[in-house]
Amino acid sequence: MAGAALTALGPLGAEASSHREAPMIAGTPQYDNTDVYAFRSPERQGSVTLVANWSPFSEPAGGPNFYPFANDARHEIHIDNDGDAKADVTFRWTFKDHYKSKDTFLSSTGPVTSLKDKNLNFFQTYRLERIKGHKTKVLVKSARVAPSDAGKAAMPNYVDLRNQATRTFGKVKSFAGQAEDPFFLDLRVFDLLYGGDLSEVGDDTLAGFNVNSVALQVPKRWLAKKGNSKKNPIVGVWSTTNKRTAGGKFVQVSRLGMPLVNEVVLPIAVKDAFNASQPTSDVAALKYVTNPELPKLIESVYGIDAPKTPRNDLVSVFLTGVKGLNMPKGKMTPSEQLRLNMNTPVTANPNRLGVIGGDVQGYPNGRRLGDDVIDISLQVVEGELVGSANDLGDGVDGNDAAFGDTFPYLALPVSGSDAAPHPGSGPDAKQSSATKVLGVEAGRTTSMAAIGLGLFALIAGIGGATRRRKV
Repeated sequence: MAGAALTALGPLGAEASSHREAPMIAGTPQYDNTDVYAFRSPERQGSVTLVANWSPFSEPAGGPNFYPFANDARHEIHIDNDGDAKADVTFRWTFKDHYKSKDTFLSSTGPVTSLKDKNLNFFQTYRLERIKGHKTKVLVKSARVAPSDAGKAAMPNYVDLRNQATRTFGKVKSFAGQAEDPFFLDLRVFDLLYGGDLSEVGDDTLAGFNVNSVALQVPKRWLAKKGNSKKNPIVGVWSTTNKRTAGGKFVQVSRLGMPLVNEVVLPIAVKDAFNASQPTSDVAALKYVTNPELPKLIESVYGIDAPKTPRNDLVSVFLTGVKGLNMPKGKMTPSEQLRLNMNTPVTANPNRLGVIGGDVQGYPNGRRLGDDVIDISLQVVEGELVGSANDLGDGVDGNDAAFGDTFPYLALPVSGSDAAPHPGSGPDAKQSSATKVLGVEAGRTTSMAAIGLGLFALIAGIGGATRRRKV
């Protein structure tokens, strides 16, 4: 059983990154930000791409209202560029609903061939602002959102709608709309730990479900302290949802930076509080990081020895960044953020296991769409960085839908007319060959022993010459 677990065991307690991860937000999915991604743009390496998703488990045929962004909330991505756990730059999206007519139950009354088609009865627009200090600059005053894909009859060429919703102004690109959920994993852990005998692994539970996404590509200097990305390349990233109350105030109801922290690391008692908190207060969660529950559960169920505590290696991964890779220089406040070194060269040979797979551009140095954060996180929690090499995973090594090789990179949403939208990957299914740019070579190309010996040498080489990734 222990031997089988080394190749097939999934995370205990995860709920698809931040999909329904806390009691309160589980009942309001429109405000639930599910995943955050931050990576150096492969085809425009002087820029960084930020992606955040909302509305988990969106069934493609879920009409008549489908899945608009919340119009009474602020959807935000925050950047900390000096290590004090406070936002130095914030990008804010707010959304507005529009109807051509309310005398019909249909969201589209005929074939929709453009975002401004008269047949698109319901649509949304968004306003995008950049907040830096006490100054707010409007980047996009009013732009169309790519609608939910109602089906082939209503939207015969959805690619055109996606392209029309992708805006370019100067060196900035912006997109808001629906996408197939880029997160991939097997969630049958809840069926007595994959069926009680590890027979239920290798199926992508999120295959065929959509999310609402915002994506933004900006110059690195927009994010760096004092605009100097060469001298100050490391930034922390997290997203929040702030919902308007009856009194008109905005209250934070969801927060996400590193995937799986609020799901696996934090217990139920503090999950709602975390969603409402700021990174400056994260030191209160230190005991959950240094003495995590997950390894103990694995040991009790499968007999695999839990690494010794306190787990200072997890502190570097989840709260400070890894020294020499993505830890800010100088004084810093430990906090849960997705940390990205913007000067790490774009690799020519991406590995789905990121840093522990020998690819220092990957997670936890930022997060690309194709990074297998389930396998990475589980292996790290089980001691990968402290001498306990392992190959734990859930048997799902890549997304079921193809990512793009240019902005916004996200896979097209699953169509509402698809009669079987949730096939999963299946144990015998071929992994997607997508993500040629963002993602993922199946399997590990370097032995874990070699990684353990060579990791610091790899990190030391971060400042080497930038190589253009092969497409």
